[in-house]
Amino acid sequence: MAVRILPDAQEDLLSLQEYMLDKWSESDWLRAENEIFEKLALGDTGFLTGAPVSELASVGIFEYQNVFTSHHKLVYRRIGDDTVVYAVAGHRQDYQRF
Repeated sequence: MAVRILPDAQEDLLSLQEYMLDKWSESDWLRAENEIFEKLALGDTGFLTGAPVSELASVGIFEYQNVFTSHHKLVYRRIGDDTVVYAVAGHRQDYQRF
């Protein structure tokens, strides 16, 4: 069993790291990062299964799953014994007022 993070998801992680370090503290980022990798490790063991991605499930594709941390959404799928991460998105951000 292994967790494979695809290049786009790696870019997502770097972008989120940059955002969090700019807006919050290093310790906040480290906690968030640990939470991401703990969820991925649980998913890889099979003890944690996420909900299917609703947009894909609506057309009959159920193998892509979402799992949430306190600040992030992870999109992954199991291929054989591996967990493949497709996206890591922040779901709590500060938006500018217009």
